[in-house]
Amino acid sequence: MNHSGLRFSLRPLLLALLLLISPLGPVACAAQGPPPDQGCGRSGVPCLKGTAVVELKTSRGDVQLTLNGDAAPLTAGNFVDLVRRGVYNGTVFHRVVREPIPFVVQGGDPQSADPNVPPDRLGTGDYLDPSTGQPRLIPLELFLEGEAAPRYGQILAGPSQVGRLKLPHERGSLAMARSEQPNSASAQFYIALRPLPELDGRYAVFGRTTAGLDVVDKIRQGDRLISARVISGGTLVEDRP
Repeated sequence: MNHSGLRFSLRPLLLALLLLISPLGPVACAAQGPPPDQGCGRSGVPCLKGTAVVELKTSRGDVQLTLNGDAAPLTAGNFVDLVRRGVYNGTVFHRVVREPIPFVVQGGDPQSADPNVPPDRLGTGDYLDPSTGQPRLIPLELFLEGEAAPRYGQILAGPSQVGRLKLPHERGSLAMARSEQPNSASAQFYIALRPLPELDGRYAVFGRTTAGLDVVDKIRQGDRLISARVISGGTLVEDRP
């Protein structure tokens, strides 16, 4: 294989590493994630029953996200809960990767709502549970076709498993960012700008963009997420739906 071909074949992997290498920064890396057997009914985080439609008002326009509580109940429930708490209001899209090819639009760092936070710290924040003062972290949640419940805390390997994911990375998919530790997702999320099979089995997809994908395409780093609200669905339960 010539050198130009090698560079092309490595490009998806290098782009994946942009998200894998400290997507939440040292704060998430330092926190202890939940045990890998945690899920609905054991995590302390509400789970989503059915679906929820969330509207994001951004400085570029409105985006609608449909969350899938059947395939990702814990991850979707965490997001709905944070939306209702106002965690995302006024935050910044701190990471937008479009070159050399489209990758992701990432936001949701709670500290980015504070204009006094230095730009180089954006992407290092978690949601702090007000009852404990500690970061709320959720486990990696992946649901495979043919299985009765999601798997937690397990990175998938091999096409036989990855090919059975109920929610793969497609253009417009909504997923949780995390650090190297599988159980370190908190509040930060990203929207895929193209299919990203290199991330399947390693990051939790929990919904998709159902309106305003053209707006997502316009978002640039530093643009603001003005507000987020649930406009339909959004039933949260304490145990497995």
